[in-house]
Amino acid sequence: MQKLTFSFIFALVSFAAFSQPINPTLPDPNPPTEIPGMKLVWDDEFNSNGKPNPDFWKYEKGFVRNEELQWYQEENATCSNSALIIEGRREEIQNPKFKVGSQDWRANRETAHYTSASINTRGQKQWLYGRFEIRARIDTAMGSWPAIWTLGVAKQWPSNGEIDLMEFYRVNNVPTILANVAWGTDKQYVAKWDTERIPFAHFLAKDPECTKKFHIWRMDWTKESIKLYLDDELLNTTLLSETINPDGFNPFTQPHYLLLNLALGGNGGNPDRSKFPIKYEVDYVRVYQEK
Repeated sequence: MQKLTFSFIFALVSFAAFSQPINPTLPDPNPPTEIPGMKLVWDDEFNSNGKPNPDFWKYEKGFVRNEELQWYQEENATCSNSALIIEGRREEIQNPKFKVGSQDWRANRETAHYTSASINTRGQKQWLYGRFEIRARIDTAMGSWPAIWTLGVAKQWPSNGEIDLMEFYRVNNVPTILANVAWGTDKQYVAKWDTERIPFAHFLAKDPECTKKFHIWRMDWTKESIKLYLDDELLNTTLLSETINPDGFNPFTQPHYLLLNLALGGNGGNPDRSKFPIKYEVDYVRVYQEK
């Protein structure tokens, strides 16, 4: 018993000696936290300058979804000063898929007036259950629509399942943080949503300086439920007993991959009068699972 007690004390002293104070406005310089009963199965601390690690991340390109304004491209995602920076820019990009008279919104725009980036771990990294922690700072400018989300590896959306650990956009012109879970219905491309929408004013009331700081978005995903948190405040709980598609498939009992993106326009609002660049900064992504 004395040896165990000494070892425990030594571990606490060692951690205190090597850990550094956390400035909420800067990336956390400390290594991943140990969580009792869990092991760290994957993380990206974004500590190397340059492009995101190609062993982990792929890029979406062009016009992708929701008739958003941005053209996704690799150039807008870089790692610098121990963080991933996804940058929304006001710039002109010619659409190589442009077709006069096309009914497809991806093809009937001759030019994109904004660019951004969307990266994901599809085919690289995927997980079934666990605790996901993402420390990030979002830009709340008009037009900004940052997100942290997952998609299931099998089936077409939404039958593959979607988990939105974080979305920020405007709901009826009100800046809002969203925590969502979606799965399939008997109609193609129509999802069943379990959505929580929390006005951003709720977080500003607790901390008027919160937009200047990094925050931790967390998911605790088990065989029973998905719980979504912001800085340890529980935002949404979804029971997996309720997330079954009409064909009997539960998309949250399969592995998911992770996406990080900054959309512009759409639900984010009109960015025409916003100051650019708009920045979405991710300090780290960490995935823990039970030992």
